Amino acid sequence: MAVIPVDIAGAPYEVRIGTGLLANLAAECGALLRKHRVPIVTDTNVHAAWGAVVEDSLQQAGHEAVWRILPAGEASKSWEQLAATTDWLLAQEVERGDHILALGGGVVGDLTGFAASVLKRGCKFIQLPTTLLAQVDSSVGGKTAINTAAGKNLVGAFHQPALVLADLAALDTLPQRELKAGYAEVVKYGLLGDAAFFGWCQANGAALLAGDPAAREYAVAHAVAAKARIVQADEKETLGLRALLNLGHTFGHALEAQTGFGARLLHGEGVALGMVLAARYSAERGLLSDHQAEQIAQHFADVGMASEIASLGLNCNGAALVAHMLHDKKMDAGTLPFVLLRGIGEAFLAKDVVLDDVAAFLDRELQRLV
Repeated sequence: MAVIPVDIAGAPYEVRIGTGLLANLAAECGALLRKHRVPIVTDTNVHAAWGAVVEDSLQQAGHEAVWRILPAGEASKSWEQLAATTDWLLAQEVERGDHILALGGGVVGDLTGFAASVLKRGCKFIQLPTTLLAQVDSSVGGKTAINTAAGKNLVGAFHQPALVLADLAALDTLPQRELKAGYAEVVKYGLLGDAAFFGWCQANGAALLAGDPAAREYAVAHAVAAKARIVQADEKETLGLRALLNLGHTFGHALEAQTGFGARLLHGEGVALGMVLAARYSAERGLLSDHQAEQIAQHFADVGMASEIASLGLNCNGAALVAHMLHDKKMDAGTLPFVLLRGIGEAFLAKDVVLDDVAAFLDRELQRLV
């Protein structure tokens, strides 16, 4: 088992990465489970796959699992589900010192973490990420949020978990499409600050997706360690360093908004396309070579992911996509910073981007032959 410390001032915690952590859940959580009844938020798919395993582990240690089971999918990151979940937690008489378990992917983790942050002005929670995307990204760092009609993750809070248990066995139950969507966030850590890790992805990404256990553990541990370093240095994104983790997200969120935040485009798929767009836009600005930009696009194509936004068949123009970006959380005094690349492994925050130029660039990308 790999153990990655996240040394946040006043709220340090561990990310444990290994196989069998859910089957050994009670022992891993130890004294964090103070009461007989343990509240768990999950979704229908994860409960079907892992509910019995979690329940059995808790029962053997003298605990009773009590479940809040959400509909699977991005639509559960909503005001309605937040209200219903907080009401349910209150009905369970959750106290500030208790730990709520978030068993699932990014949707479950984000919603549960946000509910914990506002419940009684701050309760504790444990992340049990079951998707690759959640294990390498959303479960670590304390960003919690819901979506609104205006856009993705616009209402939320910074609220660190008390513990993260990333069970690699959960990846075996993921549909291949979900696994690939999470893989985009793995690649991100190479592109934003570690060219050698991007090279590792080029050499080992297919093996990771095919189920190679050593490749999976290495990738998850490497990505979590990279994120931990960034979060420790800039927990609340005030210095600009943590903003680099948004590589691909400004473009990707616009694509997600245009497709309705649904199954048509998963979050990780949007991020992958967003990173391709960020690379190509960087190349247009003379920051990155065309060859490197196409290396990035080709890698996603090589592992069976979409690398061209024209493949989405969007009925819109670049201006419509840019309109979605106006709700981006990074907007500052009417200016939207973009995470761009000076090279593979050299991301930076550009604050001089003209949105009309981005719209024209996106018009060209929408017409690019697939």
